Amino acid sequence: MDINWAMIAPLFVIQGLLLIFALLDWAKAEDYRGSKWMWLFIIIFISMVGPVLYFLFGRKR
Repeated sequence: MDINWAMIAPLFVIQGLLLIFALLDWAKAEDYRGSKWMWLFIIIFISMVGPVLYFLFGRKR
């Protein structure tokens, strides 16, 4: 099975950037919807969807 890395690599880059931006925002933010630590676990362990959920629902701003 050959993997076409040219098509998969952008997904890894997007996932990495989303993770970095979400973690940086999580560290700076003071107000959350729910527990601060719950959002950390969601960001880290739910792959690409976790950071998106954090940006949509976790921040109060």
